[in-house]
Amino acid sequence: MNAWINQSEWLAGHPLALWGIAVAISIVLFLIIVTALKVVRARLDALARRGHGFGASISLVLQRTNWIVVAMLCLMVGVEVSGAPLPWSGTTIQHLWFVLLALQGALWLDRAVEVALRHTAAAKGLASVVTVTLLGLLLRGLVWVIALLSMLDNLGVNITALVASLGIGGVAVALAVQTILSDLFASISIGLDKPFEVGDFIVFGQVAGSIEHIGLKTTRIRSLGGEQIVCSNTELLKQTIQNYKRMQQRRIVFSVRITYQTGADQAEKVPAMLQGQINAQEGTKFDRAHLARFGDSALEYEAVYYVMTADYNRYMDTQQAINLGIMRELERAGIDLALPARTVHVMDAGAGARAGGPRPEGDGDERGLSPV
Repeated sequence: MNAWINQSEWLAGHPLALWGIAVAISIVLFLIIVTALKVVRARLDALARRGHGFGASISLVLQRTNWIVVAMLCLMVGVEVSGAPLPWSGTTIQHLWFVLLALQGALWLDRAVEVALRHTAAAKGLASVVTVTLLGLLLRGLVWVIALLSMLDNLGVNITALVASLGIGGVAVALAVQTILSDLFASISIGLDKPFEVGDFIVFGQVAGSIEHIGLKTTRIRSLGGEQIVCSNTELLKQTIQNYKRMQQRRIVFSVRITYQTGADQAEKVPAMLQGQINAQEGTKFDRAHLARFGDSALEYEAVYYVMTADYNRYMDTQQAINLGIMRELERAGIDLALPARTVHVMDAGAGARAGGPRPEGDGDERGLSPV
């Protein structure tokens, strides 16, 4: 068409006619693009209704199409095809092409970041909506900064000095607010990695309590004593955190001590008693039970089992039932539980002297207590 217009002397001498052709071409092209986008979005919505989440995401991104930008692009295509005269140079037209395309690309990327974060939050259940919002602002701001710098560079602006100035200013600001920025990024890390969530019971250092709130700078914990503990996000992530809410089972180790007056045959039966009492409890899994060591004043048995729940009250109820059952079993078997005791051997000082041994200083015989 451009060649046909150039061959027509009448059209070449009438700029208004050329502009009329350019406008007509741009209108037709604009309608074609609008219709095509509607058809594509209808197909994508149909895929989304059948369970294809990717189709819904693309449809949401296409919703961010700016029709003013599209109309300007269509008009530029019409002017290019018709050869309508413009007051600007060809270089200016090339810059305008890049600016419009970069602007529309930034709009699509901005919506893509928003949709991606929304889907990630829905899939993984991020700890806080604030975290998603903050991360979205950072990523979307990065998209627009890159788009703006690209436009300025294409327009001939020397962005080297601008980037250097921004870098120096950014370093100065980062040094001034490094603690706040550290806590902000720690909040993002908590939201993405999810070492704990609101409602989890955690233990770190000397602190034990339930998470009440995860903020941009601090995390608030309700301790067992009832007071609220406010901890910096950065300092919290430096700790080794034990999250008891995510515990699937508890490994329990406990010991039983019986007296040395117990015979070997009776002592051999104790591990089976321990195993029987553990297996008698619902929701437990026996691991082992042994005569572990000869203690200072008792035979010491060690038993290990698992409680198949994280509920602490359930564990204590189970351990109590096991302890009472072991006491009854030992009573029926005639085995005594050992109490802390110390044996004192008493020597007659006079007998030692008659035997030729050294006599301690002082008069009289030493007296002591019977074994306790």
